[in-house]
Amino acid sequence: MNAVKTALLLGLLSAILLVGGEAIAGRNGLYIGLAIAVVMNFSSYFFSDKIALSMYHAQPVSETENPQVYHRVAPIVRGLTQRMGLPMPKLYIIPEDSPNAFATGRNPNHASVAFTAGILQLMNDNEIEGVVAHELGHVLHRDILISSVAATIAVAITMLSRMAFWFGGMGGGRDDENRGSAMGALLMMILAPIAALLIQMAISRSREYDADAASAKYVGSPHPLIAGLQKLETWSKRIPMDASPSTAHMFIIKPFSGDAIMRLFSTHPPTEARIERLQAMR
Repeated sequence: MNAVKTALLLGLLSAILLVGGEAIAGRNGLYIGLAIAVVMNFSSYFFSDKIALSMYHAQPVSETENPQVYHRVAPIVRGLTQRMGLPMPKLYIIPEDSPNAFATGRNPNHASVAFTAGILQLMNDNEIEGVVAHELGHVLHRDILISSVAATIAVAITMLSRMAFWFGGMGGGRDDENRGSAMGALLMMILAPIAALLIQMAISRSREYDADAASAKYVGSPHPLIAGLQKLETWSKRIPMDASPSTAHMFIIKPFSGDAIMRLFSTHPPTEARIERLQAMR
């Protein structure tokens, strides 16, 4: 199912770029849109994880890079991957005080798990294990690709929207061409909120419930993740995170920014509902 969703997302991205390019700049815009679509389709599959990690200035975690974090987190991750039959993912730390985490990558052999500095300061090892198991649940269920691709698509559409705002209708030429450019600019200006709806449709809330269930199963108890979610719900509001709406769906809990537009990107179920389901697993 995720493979089908990925294909649909890439096809929709291509269509939006082609139609938007032609609306803004005519036939030349169509060719430019085609070129952008080819590049974005390629980069969405192979580099969307790197794009997401770079957006948050994620730093590698290894025995030589951030060794203190590595020696704390790596044994937890390694134990869970052995139980889940997964390869060891790459580890990253995000220099951010707001507690959160996400997994990304196109498949289990090319997966990465990133933690904010805040989550490592806030949680004990048992709670970290619950969070890691949730993220590895996304890897196990192979839905990290759709998350990464959706993030790249939303970024591309938002960038095109901004380009249309600044350049739409500013070129010379015949009046009908100018009117076409102005209409194209208007069209692309409204694509940013549509990108939010796209993510909502493409990424089902059930994936969070499934990853929560995987955490309870492979940790052996729902309690670590319950405690972790309770802390995340409280502290993510106390310490808001400056997260891009286009990538907010990737995190274990929706980053709280205080911005009303984030409601458009509410791909996460209510934390209370997630905790209730976990409690029912006791």
